[in-house]
Amino acid sequence: MTQLNLTIAGVGGQGSILAGVILGSAAVTYDGKYAVQTQAYSSELRGGFAATWVIISDEPIVFPRVTRPDILIAQAQDSISRFARTLKDEGSLIIDSDMVHQQPDKIKNIYEVHATTLAHHQLKAPVTANMIILGALCRVMGVVRREALEQAISASVPEKQRGVNLEAFALGFDQVKAR
Repeated sequence: MTQLNLTIAGVGGQGSILAGVILGSAAVTYDGKYAVQTQAYSSELRGGFAATWVIISDEPIVFPRVTRPDILIAQAQDSISRFARTLKDEGSLIIDSDMVHQQPDKIKNIYEVHATTLAHHQLKAPVTANMIILGALCRVMGVVRREALEQAISASVPEKQRGVNLEAFALGFDQVKAR
């Protein structure tokens, strides 16, 4: 990997931005890579648009903006509408298949994980769907080492929530499937 460009998008309250911050932190702090993370969100606290863009590289990053991502993570149907057309032709799409019901036809590399259902029903912790998504990303793309992501999660969430967040990450790692 020389440089990998990612978009993580969803709606407010799903933790898309936190997932991007953790991913960037894992790359820089625990995996010896360079990373840049930017974000945007609507003014609504929950339910509005939220996205983060992350660049991870083995070399210094010259241009800190993602225009054509290699990977799109869609946590909501709106994410497909907004960002699917920006994905590179051979790019990969990772979706929360509980929230994304219409997938673009022309994307070949699609991976699905039932992040919302697993977070709600198996973990009884709805706010961990973003960690499930990070586990899926780690499994299918190997963007950063699993151990680096686990360390970044541990450092980023409250101590009493570490266990369930690491369990969510492992669940996403184990449950993701290619379409």
